[in-house]
Amino acid sequence: MKTTRCSIVLLSLALVGQAEPLHAETLVLNSYGGPYEQIIRERIIEPFVKAFGIEVVYDAVGSSSQDYAKIKATAGRPGFDVVVMTASQALQGCKEGLLEKLDVARIPNLAALAPSIAAVAGPCGAVHEIQYMSLLYRTDHLSQAPTSWNALMAPELKDRVVLPTFQNVMAVDLLQVMSVINGGGLVDDLDPGFAAMARLAEQSIGFEQSSAILESYIKDGTVWAMPFWNGRAQLLVDAGEPVDYVRPKEGTIPLIATLSIPAGAENKSAALKFINFFLEKSSQEAWVSGYKVGSARADIEVPEALRERQITTEADLKTLLLPDLAIVAERLPDWADRWEREVVPAAN
Repeated sequence: MKTTRCSIVLLSLALVGQAEPLHAETLVLNSYGGPYEQIIRERIIEPFVKAFGIEVVYDAVGSSSQDYAKIKATAGRPGFDVVVMTASQALQGCKEGLLEKLDVARIPNLAALAPSIAAVAGPCGAVHEIQYMSLLYRTDHLSQAPTSWNALMAPELKDRVVLPTFQNVMAVDLLQVMSVINGGGLVDDLDPGFAAMARLAEQSIGFEQSSAILESYIKDGTVWAMPFWNGRAQLLVDAGEPVDYVRPKEGTIPLIATLSIPAGAENKSAALKFINFFLEKSSQEAWVSGYKVGSARADIEVPEALRERQITTEADLKTLLLPDLAIVAERLPDWADRWEREVVPAAN
């Protein structure tokens, strides 16, 4: 039997209709594991994929400092398209030309962020959440809620404290806070801070880098108090763990988290779409209520009970200690060396 040209064309069209797109967009997102990964998949990634049909490959490897080290080592071509870091790395990456500059023309939702908060991260970081370093404690072992960072030095907490490694930005924040409350500064004259951290290291069981591992110590009762991000602390409270957290009277430092695009990213178009989607009002509401964090968008609607414990306005931000992050980024290598010399050896 002869096959007509018409039937060949129809067959070809049918096959084309059944085939998958040859060049579907892909986005490689570098971020964190643990509860963060579960929540970002449900609240942000799945709705984004549904809206744009862009495949998202999730890369949960490395801390913010390790991620930036990879960006630097690869001259801005680390193999991922969007990276979750902190404002310090966003500023450093911009200065070194390793991150893409972001603007309202390509990411319209940047215009909805509070200007003073957005400015902290510079032109290469889109602020997608705000947390602060809280003092997390076991309610079944401490009869009263601590009110001061000095509570970590209490005799009853000997060997019941764990500290972050210097690769976790929380260690930098704690160093700066301990400096201020002992008569030093946030970025200058950190001698009192290093001395206090050495004493605190003697009190501790040691250091851990991962937030997931840090929280495991307080969940199983090995640790009774420690510094921890307030958003993740709230997740533990909501899960029914015998814990609570406070913002000590001496103040604390915010964690301004950013989304950035490496300068040599392969899928910049998808990256821009993802960042703009994450900053949408509805996405920010989903993220804040899911991960229990604050937002740089003042127009979002969140439960009042959650708002009371988060940083959601520029006025809230002004109640915190705000170091110059550009100076912090410059001095981090020297501080890291000093931490290894003076703080780490003091631990048990």
